[in-house]
Amino acid sequence: MKKTKNSYKSSGVNIAVANKFVKHIHKISKKNVRKKNKRSNFDNIGAFGSTFDISRIKIKDPLIVSSTDGVGTKIELANKFKKFDTIGIDLVAMCVNDLIVQGAQPLFFLDYIAVKKIELKKVKLILKGILKGCKLSNCELIGGETAEMPGVYNDNKFDLAGFSVGIVSKKKILNKTKVKNNDVIIAIPSNGIHSNGYSLVRSLLKKNKKDFRNLKKELLKPTKIYTKEILNLTKKNLINSAAHITGGGLIENIIRSVPKNLDVNIDLSKIKTKKIFNWIKKQKISDKEMLKTFNCGVGFCLIMNKKNVKKIFKFFSNEFKPYYIGYVSKGNNKLNLSNKIKW
Repeated sequence: MKKTKNSYKSSGVNIAVANKFVKHIHKISKKNVRKKNKRSNFDNIGAFGSTFDISRIKIKDPLIVSSTDGVGTKIELANKFKKFDTIGIDLVAMCVNDLIVQGAQPLFFLDYIAVKKIELKKVKLILKGILKGCKLSNCELIGGETAEMPGVYNDNKFDLAGFSVGIVSKKKILNKTKVKNNDVIIAIPSNGIHSNGYSLVRSLLKKNKKDFRNLKKELLKPTKIYTKEILNLTKKNLINSAAHITGGGLIENIIRSVPKNLDVNIDLSKIKTKKIFNWIKKQKISDKEMLKTFNCGVGFCLIMNKKNVKKIFKFFSNEFKPYYIGYVSKGNNKLNLSNKIKW
C-alpha cells in the first residue's frame, strides 16, 4: 500500500513546536505562581480547564467580575518593528483596567494567541509581556491557548485576546448609582496612546513615512496598568465611580459611569495632552475626532466627592499625578464640553 504524504504538519500545523511552547509556558508559569502563592498547587498548564483556589481570597459578600479584550491593530506595529516583548502588557492592561472600574481585584488571566505558524522566539516574547502585565496587576496567568491557523493568518500575522476575572465585595463595588450631584471628575494621565485608535494612526503613518521610525518608542509604549492605585482608593472609600478611557475616547467613556439623571461637564482646557497626540492632531484631525478616538492624555477618570480630592494624591507618582477636569450636575445623561484642548 502506498503511504500517503499528507499530514497535519504538511498542512501547516506543527504540533511538535506547539508542545515545545507549552513546556516553556509550564516552566515559567509554575515558577511565577509559586513565587506569588506557595499554597497554589494546581497544575493548570496543559489541563483542559484552569483552576483557581478562590477560598484563599478573604472577601465578604464577594462578586465575580470578568472582562475580555484584545489590543487591536497595535499588533501590526509590533510586527512592523519586530518588537513583541511589550504587546502582552497591553493585552493584560486592556482587561484588568476594565475590572478595576468596578473596584475589582484582578485574580487571574488567560490568553489566546492565534498565528499562521508558531515561531518560538516570537511567542516567547509575547508571553514575557503577558507575565509582566500579570505581575504589574497582581494576578496569575493560569491558562490559555495558542492556535496555528494557516490559511486564516498570512505571513507573520497574529492576533491576541485576553480574559481576566476579578473579585470585589458588594459593599466596595464601584457603581454609577453612587455618583452624586456636584461630584468632581479627576483625570489620571495616560502614558501615551495605550491600545486604541491605531487603525487611524497607521493610516496617518502611511502618509508620513518620514515620521515612522522616530515615533517607534511612543507608538509601542505599553498601556499603563492602574490596578495598584485604583484598588488603594477603593479600600479607603475615596471614589464613587470610575472610567477607563479606552475605545470611544473621552467622549463615550466618562458618561458610562454616571446615572441617567446626571450630566458630565468637562473643561477641555484642563486636559494635559502629550506630544504623540499633538503629532496626530497636526495631521488634520478635528478635535471631535480626537476626543472620540483617543484618550488624549487621560487614561483613567475618577468621580468623587470634592472633599476627598486632596486625599488621593499620595497614591500616585508624579508621572501619573491626578488633576481636575470637570464635575457632575443634574441633567439627563449628557456630556457637556467647554473650552478647547490646548494642543
